[in-house]
Amino acid sequence: MHHLKLKVHDRIADVPHQDWDTLSANGSAAMSRAFWSVIESSGMNDFAYRYVLFYDEGDRPVGLTTVYTVTTDIAIFAPAFVRRALGAVRKIFPSFLKWKMLECGTPITISSPPFIKADAVSEAQFIKSLNSVLRAMAREEGCLIIVVRDFEPDAHALQAQWARFGYHWTDSLPNTYVDLRWGTPQQYRADMRSYFRSKLNKHLKRNADAGVHHVLVDDFASLADTLCAQWMVVHTHASEFQREVLTPVFYRELSAQMGALAQVLLFYRGEDLVGHALLMRDGDMLRWLYVGREVAENDSLYLYIAHTVVETAILLGAKRLEMGLTTYPIKQDLGADVVPIKLAIRASWSLINPFVGLGYALLNTVPNPTPRQVFKANALAASRP
Repeated sequence: MHHLKLKVHDRIADVPHQDWDTLSANGSAAMSRAFWSVIESSGMNDFAYRYVLFYDEGDRPVGLTTVYTVTTDIAIFAPAFVRRALGAVRKIFPSFLKWKMLECGTPITISSPPFIKADAVSEAQFIKSLNSVLRAMAREEGCLIIVVRDFEPDAHALQAQWARFGYHWTDSLPNTYVDLRWGTPQQYRADMRSYFRSKLNKHLKRNADAGVHHVLVDDFASLADTLCAQWMVVHTHASEFQREVLTPVFYRELSAQMGALAQVLLFYRGEDLVGHALLMRDGDMLRWLYVGREVAENDSLYLYIAHTVVETAILLGAKRLEMGLTTYPIKQDLGADVVPIKLAIRASWSLINPFVGLGYALLNTVPNPTPRQVFKANALAASRP
């Protein structure tokens, strides 16, 4: 087995465009140069990015991945009582259990697996080379923990390959998806069991009575400051998960760089802009990236927003809708399936690596919601090929 050659770039602009585009042409929009230009320029947190391209003996590009360092709370998915205890400790020691980590993946969305490789390269060969560069980077950057993320069920078979190099396979927050088999929003609602449909209709009526309406736009750069401020309202009140901190530049650049692939649903109450949902087309899938609100309230608006995202995905002809992490009960009520995500994690120091998997699992617990049968049994049967 030949060792792959590799080149590491610190800026997306320095990456050979043709090499990257050749590899990413059939991949996710989350692995496109345009998307990474947005990520890199947005100035989120203390993220520092590296772009790794792999080449064969003939100097042909055969793989790529993205790597970054970021200060992360090691107890990022901790249960509430652990977070409360950590909050007390951090009043005295603000950086307690907040470490600079090396991650391989995509910082703001899911890309499973977190790399693209040519079919001519085996998974074993690729992961061996990737592990080598991650270990070297972790030493160079002084990172104690290496995280490779994310692995959805389509990539769970890679566990054995990562285990060869001492990586622990551990749970992350699950993702949510709706497989879209309806031609119209009316068919979607008609397929719902009466309990879920009546519950949805009740909340939709409340919003209609309050004068809530929406519009879908794909040029939202001029609204970047407002949208980021709305996102910050949701972020600061989040109880389940907080990490990346968006900036107005992120919204502005996403609109400019991604063109019609990036869209935003704007929600108005009368003439007042009260919320938004940020969307990205990714092949046959629509990704719901973020939500923002003018005011944090426990009302029906979030359900209205989430339902509108489903409706919009159907109208756009998407085959699948990714609804993202957290707020599982509302998404399940709309028919979303909860899909497990795994991380590969190890310490850069072999001496303490055996304890990393156990320690991470003890600090972090992830939800495992019970599946809900939202749609009629005959509707599900009729949809199966």
